[in-house]
Amino acid sequence: MGNGRWSAQDWQTYSSASVAGKSQQQIFTSRHMQDQYNPALITMRESRDSADNPQATPIILASDVTGSMGLIAEKLMREGLNTLATEIYDRKPVSDPHIMIMGVGDAKTDQAPLQVTQFEADIRVAEQARELWLEGYGGGNGGESYMAAHLFAATKVSADAWEKHGRKGYLVTIGDEPVHDGMTRDEIQRVLGISAEADLSAREILAMAERNWEVFHIVLANEGYARGRVDRVLDTWKPLLPERTIQLQDVDALAETVVSLIQVNEGARPADVAASWSGSTAMVVADALKGMPARTGRGGGLQRLR
Repeated sequence: MGNGRWSAQDWQTYSSASVAGKSQQQIFTSRHMQDQYNPALITMRESRDSADNPQATPIILASDVTGSMGLIAEKLMREGLNTLATEIYDRKPVSDPHIMIMGVGDAKTDQAPLQVTQFEADIRVAEQARELWLEGYGGGNGGESYMAAHLFAATKVSADAWEKHGRKGYLVTIGDEPVHDGMTRDEIQRVLGISAEADLSAREILAMAERNWEVFHIVLANEGYARGRVDRVLDTWKPLLPERTIQLQDVDALAETVVSLIQVNEGARPADVAASWSGSTAMVVADALKGMPARTGRGGGLQRLR
């Protein structure tokens, strides 16, 4: 999947018809998980090169949709997806983005602890994201099953990026809760439809994902569970992703932060990237990137200042 190209005009037309002036419930109308987004029923998701996208880069945004975290999906639908796609096209840290959206919940309690769109390069990613079910439950048990997203990415994605070109994709999970330490055999079978020989720890799943993915987690430090308890969240994430656990103080800058961490990982200087954004966004991004080291020897970089 992943033909076509993102168009700001297509986004404006779609947003005016399907998003603008609507409530969260009016935007996200599904009241159950649809089969086409059920990971247990999916054999493989593919990101393939095409005439439109000859050097496709798979990018997964895996958003917590429990409790109040439906706000992440809502913000992505209202403007975030357009910002993400257009800024990657303009700044060019990676080539030809193919975007997948995941909805993450709790494998211990939820009916739909993981939902997965196709990889798309045009407005179809927004159309599919709107069809995800914002279950909004979560177990109240001090964690969510973010590792389900990592395990899906490790086992059920095939991409030309690494199979033909030796390049990794980007996997960014986003939420306000601690991460459960892996998944049990029963959870893996029920959620992903995979028969595992044993339970898998978070470290084991993460190691599998990191073979083909640049993995990051964004903690929404001022939202939901993390508000006032961010240290508890970081205590579970920092040992797993010490330099790739990003604290974001303002969810309104989510898309800009995702673009920025890709830029820095591709070789741009964090200070330069932060300064390229305008107004308060520059300060929020600078704070989010402060623990992330610059990298050298990669192809990306800062293409546009504004």
